[in-house]
Amino acid sequence: MSITLTPTAAREIKTIIEQQELDGGKIRLRIGVKGGGCSGFSYLLDLTETAKETDEEFEQHGIRVVCDPKSLLYLNGTTIDFKDEIMGRGFVFQNPNATSSCGCGSSFSA
Repeated sequence: MSITLTPTAAREIKTIIEQQELDGGKIRLRIGVKGGGCSGFSYLLDLTETAKETDEEFEQHGIRVVCDPKSLLYLNGTTIDFKDEIMGRGFVFQNPNATSSCGCGSSFSA
């Protein structure tokens, strides 16, 4: 099971942690999915200091990442990148498990 955080996404997360003056040693990036959104599921990104016993935890590019087992089923193989372009800036999910996604890129169906 794997989720890949690109170096660009990791840099942006570090910038957000610094801007919000959070404790980088305690903060984890929670990645998940929840029901809802225009295609059935929405992606979830959150900065948290807590991890549950059942969470999968790993580190990439200096970012500690946590993901619950149920979300990991939908996110296995996903790459999370950050784009800063004229049409907008934000995190981009490249999910091989998504059978379709919406135009906004923040929800999908599987």
